[in-house]
Amino acid sequence: MIKAEKINKSYGALHVLRDISLTIGQGEVVSIVGASGAGKTTLLQILGTLDRPDSGSVVYGDTDVTRLKEKELAAFRNRQIGFVFQSHQLLPEFTAVENVMIPALIKGDSHDDARRRAIQLLERLHLSDRADHKPAAMSGGECQRVAVARALVNNPMVVLADEPSGNLDSQHARELHNLFFELRKELGQTFVIVTHNTELADMADRKITIVDGAADLSNIP
Repeated sequence: MIKAEKINKSYGALHVLRDISLTIGQGEVVSIVGASGAGKTTLLQILGTLDRPDSGSVVYGDTDVTRLKEKELAAFRNRQIGFVFQSHQLLPEFTAVENVMIPALIKGDSHDDARRRAIQLLERLHLSDRADHKPAAMSGGECQRVAVARALVNNPMVVLADEPSGNLDSQHARELHNLFFELRKELGQTFVIVTHNTELADMADRKITIVDGAADLSNIP
Protein backbone atom coordinates (compact mmCIF):
# COMPACT_ATOMS: atom_id res chain seq x y z
CA MET A 1 0.00 0.00 0.00
CA ILE A 2 2.68 2.51 1.08
CA LYS A 3 6.30 1.86 0.21
CA ALA A 4 9.21 4.12 1.12
CA GLU A 5 12.60 3.30 -0.39
CA LYS A 6 16.00 4.68 0.63
CA ILE A 7 14.68 7.92 2.09
CA ASN A 8 17.39 10.46 2.89
CA LYS A 9 16.90 13.93 4.30
CA SER A 10 19.41 16.52 5.48
CA TYR A 11 19.11 20.04 6.81
CA GLY A 12 22.43 21.65 6.13
CA ALA A 13 25.15 19.47 7.63
CA LEU A 14 22.62 17.52 9.73
CA HIS A 15 21.75 14.18 8.13
CA VAL A 16 18.32 13.52 9.66
CA LEU A 17 17.21 10.40 7.76
CA ARG A 18 19.57 7.77 6.35
CA ASP A 19 18.43 5.28 3.71
CA ILE A 20 15.13 4.45 5.38
CA SER A 21 13.02 1.82 3.62
CA LEU A 22 9.71 0.46 4.89
CA THR A 23 6.38 -0.89 3.70
CA ILE A 24 2.99 -0.34 5.34
CA GLY A 25 0.06 -2.57 4.45
CA GLN A 26 -3.63 -1.77 4.21
CA GLY A 27 -5.32 -1.86 7.62
CA GLU A 28 -2.09 -1.92 9.62
CA VAL A 29 -1.44 0.13 12.73
CA VAL A 30 2.27 0.96 12.74
CA SER A 31 4.05 2.92 15.46
CA ILE A 32 7.27 4.86 14.94
CA VAL A 33 9.36 5.39 18.06
CA GLY A 34 12.76 6.73 18.98
CA ALA A 35 14.54 9.36 21.01
CA SER A 36 13.80 13.05 20.53
CA GLY A 37 15.64 14.30 17.45
CA ALA A 38 15.98 10.83 15.94
CA GLY A 39 14.01 11.82 12.82
CA LYS A 40 10.55 10.40 13.57
CA THR A 41 8.54 13.51 12.74
CA THR A 42 10.66 14.22 9.65
CA LEU A 43 9.89 10.71 8.39
CA LEU A 44 6.18 11.18 9.07
CA GLN A 45 6.18 14.51 7.23
CA ILE A 46 7.82 12.89 4.22
CA LEU A 47 5.37 9.99 4.27
CA GLY A 48 2.60 12.58 4.48
CA THR A 49 3.99 14.61 1.54
CA LEU A 50 4.42 17.68 3.77
CA ASP A 51 8.14 17.56 3.03
CA ARG A 52 10.19 16.04 0.22
CA PRO A 53 13.15 13.70 0.67
CA ASP A 54 16.52 14.63 -0.73
CA SER A 55 16.59 11.20 -2.34
CA GLY A 56 14.45 8.10 -2.38
CA SER A 57 10.79 7.53 -3.16
CA VAL A 58 7.40 7.26 -1.45
CA VAL A 59 4.78 5.25 -3.33
CA TYR A 60 1.08 5.03 -2.45
CA GLY A 61 -0.41 2.16 -4.43
CA ASP A 62 0.76 2.94 -7.95
CA THR A 63 1.48 6.62 -7.32
CA ASP A 64 5.02 7.81 -6.67
CA VAL A 65 4.18 10.96 -4.73
CA THR A 66 7.78 12.18 -4.84
CA ARG A 67 7.29 12.77 -8.58
CA LEU A 68 4.09 14.82 -8.28
CA LYS A 69 4.07 18.56 -8.85
CA GLU A 70 2.92 20.79 -6.00
CA LYS A 71 -0.67 21.21 -7.19
CA GLU A 72 -1.04 17.47 -7.84
CA LEU A 73 0.57 16.73 -4.49
CA ALA A 74 -1.82 19.01 -2.60
CA ALA A 75 -4.83 17.30 -4.21
CA PHE A 76 -3.44 13.85 -3.45
CA ARG A 77 -2.73 14.80 0.16
CA ASN A 78 -6.25 16.15 0.63
CA ARG A 79 -7.91 13.03 -0.73
CA GLN A 80 -5.65 10.22 0.45
CA ILE A 81 -3.96 11.28 3.69
CA GLY A 82 -5.48 12.29 7.03
CA PHE A 83 -3.46 14.01 9.73
CA VAL A 84 -3.75 14.10 13.52
CA PHE A 85 -1.25 16.26 15.37
CA GLN A 86 -0.25 16.56 19.03
CA SER A 87 -2.10 19.85 19.22
CA HIS A 88 -5.45 19.24 17.55
CA GLN A 89 -5.04 22.32 15.33
CA LEU A 90 -8.77 22.93 15.06
CA LEU A 91 -9.72 26.36 13.79
CA PRO A 92 -11.03 28.20 16.87
CA GLU A 93 -13.63 30.26 15.02
CA PHE A 94 -15.42 27.19 13.64
CA THR A 95 -17.60 24.59 15.35
CA ALA A 96 -16.69 20.93 15.58
CA VAL A 97 -18.80 19.97 12.57
CA GLU A 98 -17.42 22.86 10.52
CA ASN A 99 -13.83 21.85 11.35
CA VAL A 100 -14.54 18.27 10.26
CA MET A 101 -16.14 19.47 7.03
CA ILE A 102 -13.17 21.53 5.84
CA PRO A 103 -11.14 18.82 4.03
CA ALA A 104 -14.29 17.60 2.25
CA LEU A 105 -15.13 21.14 1.11
CA ILE A 106 -11.56 21.60 -0.12
CA LYS A 107 -11.93 18.35 -2.07
CA GLY A 108 -15.00 19.79 -3.78
CA ASP A 109 -17.84 18.00 -2.01
CA SER A 110 -21.10 19.88 -1.66
CA HIS A 111 -21.84 21.56 1.64
CA ASP A 112 -24.68 19.12 2.34
CA ASP A 113 -22.58 16.03 1.58
CA ALA A 114 -19.66 17.32 3.64
CA ARG A 115 -21.92 18.12 6.58
CA ARG A 116 -23.65 14.74 6.39
CA ARG A 117 -20.35 12.89 6.46
CA ALA A 118 -19.02 15.09 9.28
CA ILE A 119 -22.10 14.47 11.42
CA GLN A 120 -21.85 10.71 10.83
CA LEU A 121 -18.24 10.72 12.02
CA LEU A 122 -18.99 12.86 15.06
CA GLU A 123 -21.77 10.47 15.99
CA ARG A 124 -19.40 7.51 15.59
CA LEU A 125 -16.88 9.21 17.85
CA HIS A 126 -19.60 9.99 20.45
CA LEU A 127 -19.44 13.73 19.78
CA SER A 128 -22.87 14.44 18.31
CA ASP A 129 -23.70 16.62 21.31
CA ARG A 130 -20.57 18.69 20.60
CA ALA A 131 -21.19 19.25 16.88
CA ASP A 132 -22.07 22.92 17.30
CA HIS A 133 -19.45 23.67 19.97
CA LYS A 134 -16.27 25.57 19.19
CA PRO A 135 -12.93 24.16 20.39
CA ALA A 136 -12.77 26.49 23.41
CA ALA A 137 -15.95 24.87 24.74
CA MET A 138 -14.61 21.31 24.47
CA SER A 139 -12.11 19.27 26.48
CA GLY A 140 -8.73 18.30 25.09
CA GLY A 141 -9.89 14.73 24.53
CA GLU A 142 -13.00 15.93 22.68
CA CYS A 143 -10.95 18.26 20.49
CA GLN A 144 -8.58 15.43 19.61
CA ARG A 145 -11.49 13.18 18.62
CA VAL A 146 -12.81 15.99 16.42
CA ALA A 147 -9.35 16.08 14.82
CA VAL A 148 -9.61 12.32 14.18
CA ALA A 149 -13.02 12.84 12.54
CA ARG A 150 -11.51 15.57 10.36
CA ALA A 151 -8.69 13.21 9.35
CA LEU A 152 -11.25 10.57 8.30
CA VAL A 153 -13.77 12.72 6.47
CA ASN A 154 -12.34 12.07 2.99
CA ASN A 155 -11.91 8.32 3.54
CA PRO A 156 -8.12 8.54 3.19
CA MET A 157 -5.79 5.65 2.46
CA VAL A 158 -3.90 6.36 5.66
CA VAL A 159 -4.07 8.48 8.81
CA LEU A 160 -0.73 9.81 10.01
CA ALA A 161 -0.62 10.83 13.66
CA ASP A 162 2.22 12.76 15.31
CA GLU A 163 2.19 12.36 19.12
CA PRO A 164 -1.64 12.33 19.05
CA SER A 165 -2.01 11.73 22.80
CA GLY A 166 0.93 13.87 23.89
CA ASN A 167 -1.28 16.61 25.35
CA LEU A 168 -3.86 14.30 26.94
CA ASP A 169 -4.11 12.88 30.44
CA SER A 170 -3.75 9.12 30.84
CA GLN A 171 -7.47 8.36 30.66
CA HIS A 172 -8.12 10.38 27.52
CA ALA A 173 -4.90 9.08 25.96
CA ARG A 174 -6.04 5.49 26.53
CA GLU A 175 -9.46 6.28 25.03
CA LEU A 176 -7.80 7.79 21.95
CA HIS A 177 -5.49 4.80 21.56
CA ASN A 178 -8.43 2.39 21.73
CA LEU A 179 -10.29 4.51 19.18
CA PHE A 180 -7.58 3.98 16.58
CA PHE A 181 -7.94 0.22 16.87
CA GLU A 182 -11.73 0.37 16.82
CA LEU A 183 -11.60 2.40 13.61
CA ARG A 184 -9.13 -0.04 12.09
CA LYS A 185 -11.51 -2.91 12.92
CA GLU A 186 -14.64 -1.14 11.67
CA LEU A 187 -13.28 0.81 8.69
CA GLY A 188 -10.11 -1.06 7.77
CA GLN A 189 -8.28 2.22 8.34
CA THR A 190 -4.49 2.33 8.23
CA PHE A 191 -2.66 4.31 10.91
CA VAL A 192 0.99 5.34 11.16
CA ILE A 193 1.66 6.86 14.56
CA VAL A 194 4.74 8.65 15.88
CA THR A 195 4.63 8.39 19.65
CA HIS A 196 6.63 8.47 22.86
CA ASN A 197 3.79 6.64 24.61
CA THR A 198 5.08 3.11 25.17
CA GLU A 199 1.58 1.73 25.78
CA LEU A 200 0.36 2.94 22.38
CA ALA A 201 3.58 1.90 20.62
CA ASP A 202 3.31 -1.64 21.99
CA MET A 203 -0.36 -1.94 20.95
CA ALA A 204 0.55 -1.46 17.29
CA ASP A 205 0.85 -4.33 14.82
CA ARG A 206 4.45 -3.29 14.19
CA LYS A 207 6.87 -0.92 15.88
CA ILE A 208 9.60 0.81 13.91
CA THR A 209 12.41 2.34 15.93
CA ILE A 210 14.37 5.27 14.48
CA VAL A 211 17.94 5.45 15.76
CA ASP A 212 20.18 8.30 14.57
CA GLY A 213 18.09 8.71 11.41
CA ALA A 214 18.06 5.03 10.48
CA ALA A 215 15.24 2.53 10.87
CA ASP A 216 15.86 -0.39 13.22
CA LEU A 217 13.66 -3.14 11.81
CA SER A 218 15.04 -5.89 14.03
CA ASN A 219 11.83 -6.06 16.10
CA ILE A 220 9.59 -6.50 13.06
CA PRO A 221 8.59 -10.07 12.18
